[in-house]
Amino acid sequence: MQPPRKRSEAGWMVMGEGGRPSALDVCRVLAVFFALFPSVSLQCKVIKCTTEYLAITSNSALGEEEYCTALRAYKSCVGRLARSCRGDLAYHSVQHGIEDLMNQKNCSREGPTFQPRARTPPPPPPPPPVLTDSQERSDGPEVCHYERSLTRTSAPPNYTHCGFFGDPHLRTFGDDFQTCKVEGAWPLIHNKFLSVQVTNSPVLPGSLATATSKLTIIFRNFQECVEQKMYHAETDDLPAAFADGSKNGGDRYGANTLRVVEKAPGQHVEIQAKYIGTTIVVRQVGRYLTFAVRMPEEVVNSVEEGDTQDLYLCLHGCPANQRIDFRNFRARAAEATQGASRTRGDAGTHGFTYKSAKAKCKERLPVEDLYFQSCVFDLLSSGDINFTMAAFYAFEDVKMLHSNSKRYHIYEKDALSSAAQGGKHFLLVLVFNLLAVLLCGAALL
Repeated sequence: MQPPRKRSEAGWMVMGEGGRPSALDVCRVLAVFFALFPSVSLQCKVIKCTTEYLAITSNSALGEEEYCTALRAYKSCVGRLARSCRGDLAYHSVQHGIEDLMNQKNCSREGPTFQPRARTPPPPPPPPPVLTDSQERSDGPEVCHYERSLTRTSAPPNYTHCGFFGDPHLRTFGDDFQTCKVEGAWPLIHNKFLSVQVTNSPVLPGSLATATSKLTIIFRNFQECVEQKMYHAETDDLPAAFADGSKNGGDRYGANTLRVVEKAPGQHVEIQAKYIGTTIVVRQVGRYLTFAVRMPEEVVNSVEEGDTQDLYLCLHGCPANQRIDFRNFRARAAEATQGASRTRGDAGTHGFTYKSAKAKCKERLPVEDLYFQSCVFDLLSSGDINFTMAAFYAFEDVKMLHSNSKRYHIYEKDALSSAAQGGKHFLLVLVFNLLAVLLCGAALL
C-alpha cells in the first residue's frame, strides 16, 4: 500500500527531480508571486483561477479523482481567459503547469469539474401549484434561495455594489468612481444569470453631457426557480412589472424569488432576485434614470464560456477614451468668472456658478466626497437641479446596498490613488514578465 501523498501547506513549493525546476515548478513560483503581488494580474485575472484551485486542493484528504476534477476546473477557468491574457507570460506558464500536473496524475481531459462554490443539490420539485403570478405562492425550494443553498462549510458570500447615475457617474464593483461620456447603448452587467444595458442621451442639444434615458434588464431561465424575464424602463415610464405584465418569475415553483416591488409609483422600483442573492434599484429622478445593484461576487464573475467581459462597465469601468476628468473641469469652473464660457456649457446660461452649485449640493450632500463632487459637476454641465437629487439617491442606495459601511464615501484622494497605482501596475508587469522569462529559461535548461 502506497503512503498517502503529501503536499506542502501552500501546495506549490515542491522542486522537480534533482532540485531542478520543471514547467510545473515555474507555474508554482508564479502562483506564489501572484499571491504576493496581486496587482500584476489585474488585466489577466488568472489569479482568480489559481485562488479557486488552491481553495479546492487545500484539503489533504482529496482523492485522485477529485484532484483531477479540480485540475479540469482550473484548466477550464484559465481557458476562458485566453483572449484577455493573450501574450501574458505568467498566464502561459500557468497553462503549461496545469498540463504538467494533469500528465503526472494521468487525469482525463474530459469529465466533471468543480463549481466555484459547492451548492446543496436541489430536492425534486413538487407538482407546480395552480396559482400563477401570485404573492401567495411559496418561495420555492432551497436552490432558489442563494444563501440557503450554500453549504454549511461555505464562506459567507462577499456582496459587491455597482451604481450608475447622473451625467453619468459610475461606481464599479471594485469601488472605482468614474465620470463618463458613453452616449448611446452600453452594457453594465452580463453574466450567466442576467444582463443589464443602459442607453444614454444628450442632456442638452449639442452637449457632451449625457444621462440615462432607457434601461433594460434580462433575467435568464434558472432551474425550477424562474423563467426568462425582461424589465424595461424609459423616461416617464418606470413600470412596476416585467415586460410581459407579470410581477414575479412566472409559473415555476420558485417564481417568487424574483419579484418587482414598486416603492414609489413612477419614481422608485426594486427588483429582488433572491435565487442569485441580488437586489436592483431603479429610479427616475427628473427626466433620467438611475441604477444600483447589490450582487454576490460569485454571481458577478459567473461568465459565459469564452466571454471576457471586457466592455461591461460595472466590472471594468468605462473605456479610457470615454472617461472625463471632472477635477480639471471643476478647476476651470472655479477660476472662471460668472457668465464666462465653461467646458461642456455656460454656467451663466445654465444658471449655476461654481459657488452656487456647491451651495445647492451641500443642502443634500454635506460630506464633500465624490458624490458631492459629481453633483457639482452635473449642475455646472447641465443646469438641471434634478441632478442634485440623483446624486443624493445614488448615495442613499449605496448605504442600503453596499456591504462595507467604511466604503460608503469615496473621496478624491481615493480616485487619485487608484489612478497612480495604474501607472505602477505597468512597471510591475514588466518586472514580473522578466522574472517569468528567467524562470522559464531555467526550466528549459
